[in-house]
Amino acid sequence: MAHYKTEHFGIARKIVSNMTAQSWKEIPHATLMYDADVTEFFDVIKKLNEGVEDKSEKITINTVMLKVICEGLKVAPKMNTHLEFNRHLVRGSLKCFNHIDISMPMVLPSGEMMTVNLHDMGSKSLKEMTNTINNTITRAKNSDMNEVMYEVSLSDTLTGLSQGKVLQAVRRLYGSKMPGKHQVKTLSGDAKKEYYSIPVSKRLTKHDIEQGTTTISNLGSIYREQKGFCALLEIIPPQTTAFAINAAQKRPTVVEDENGNEKIVTRMIMPITIAFDHRALDYGDVVPFMKKLDEIFANPECILDWKE
Repeated sequence: MAHYKTEHFGIARKIVSNMTAQSWKEIPHATLMYDADVTEFFDVIKKLNEGVEDKSEKITINTVMLKVICEGLKVAPKMNTHLEFNRHLVRGSLKCFNHIDISMPMVLPSGEMMTVNLHDMGSKSLKEMTNTINNTITRAKNSDMNEVMYEVSLSDTLTGLSQGKVLQAVRRLYGSKMPGKHQVKTLSGDAKKEYYSIPVSKRLTKHDIEQGTTTISNLGSIYREQKGFCALLEIIPPQTTAFAINAAQKRPTVVEDENGNEKIVTRMIMPITIAFDHRALDYGDVVPFMKKLDEIFANPECILDWKE
């Protein structure tokens, strides 16, 4: 079979492929679909931006949906955890957090996709979340992602080495730094000095790429014309949950009129995919999360209280 070219993985693709392979090897995934009726919800979002002229200050649907999921996680704390599990000894434990750090894939100015860590988003207002996201995007423009990802990879390798994973560490170092077509190329000499002279407040660092407490992907923001929904997505260990926000779509929906009569009308529905690690959670652990979302979408005016 003929092929016209071969593309070798860069460091970002290497890390993603390694983590997702580990995810599917280790984690028994379970998924749920939540269909959010966002017909009135979208109208309320418009109110959030009334009088806002600066485009960068506008609160996006993506930001509001991140906040919605954070509110759900607050009442379902087992979904905002890291799992430690030893299958051979049948021992496990959950690390619970009083903060919500969102790992969120985003498209960088270079066109590459990278997952960044938006720290402590659960305690932030919508304006503060907007500022955090904008600041991350600005700093990404000043960042060499090979350098950032290599810092993360090296840190993970050294952590594994401290845990006795010598063979894994040797293989990773060999795979990334041995000369050849698979070598990860990082900065050196004057270019490296110049790059690291940029203050850490103006570029991304390992802190911005490290593991969050959960992962939220907004597929709808990448492809607004999406039809259907994401049926399955990977959970990145040691996280125990992952979410996909799909594009809002017109769907026929059964509703009741003021007289209690059922009828079919067109509504805007935004599917939300919920994946969880079945070693750590059962379906019952997700019910409080879904009930909170029910409450929010039934009373969308509540999001106005989240603005400041």
